[in-house]
Amino acid sequence: MRILIIEDDEKTGAFLKKGFSEYSIAADVAEDGQKGLSLAVKEEYDFIILDLTLPKMDGLTVITELRRTKMTPVIILTARDSVPERIKGLQLGADDYLVKPFSFSELTARISAVLRRGPVLKEELYRVADLEIDLVRQRVKRGGKRLDLTPKEFALLYLLVSNSGEVISKMRIAEHIWNTDFDSFDKISSIIDVHMTRLRAKVDEPFEEKLIHTVRGRGYVLEER
Repeated sequence: MRILIIEDDEKTGAFLKKGFSEYSIAADVAEDGQKGLSLAVKEEYDFIILDLTLPKMDGLTVITELRRTKMTPVIILTARDSVPERIKGLQLGADDYLVKPFSFSELTARISAVLRRGPVLKEELYRVADLEIDLVRQRVKRGGKRLDLTPKEFALLYLLVSNSGEVISKMRIAEHIWNTDFDSFDKISSIIDVHMTRLRAKVDEPFEEKLIHTVRGRGYVLEER
């Protein structure tokens, strides 16, 4: 097995290469996006580990260009953890998305899982009760009916569904979805309240069973009750 690591951080690249060597897996390291794309296209690799923040060519551009000619499995490994970026990476053709800091054992488990899927990309589907989210196509259905959500509403719903049963604070919502500095917490809190009201109007109001719940003083949770 041969792996390509496209990673500009020297320590991370060396750590990954050493880790794979202990599994008798050969690994090449490219320190920038242009070199990484060149190797990925010209050489034959069984797997690619791809950072997003790279010199010369960013990771999203690398995977976009790579998918024009090759379907080599790719896991994005990055510190960028916002929901829109996760969605974008998967839409462009990544097979999985892992956020730094990471466990090497989790990375190898994810590689094994991707390789078991075979050459056809598996749909990323999330289900809670009769609610279904197709992450790759950005489609939402409830009770078999298609829901028309804005990009922000979709990102907000995905954050809740992918953490079903866990209370998500407004600060966490702001960090993952808006990824923007605000003058005050009151301002971002009001913005989140508006988007949550609109999301509930589409996801819950037409249905008898409510899935999105407010936990006073803590945030929001999506779960069956």
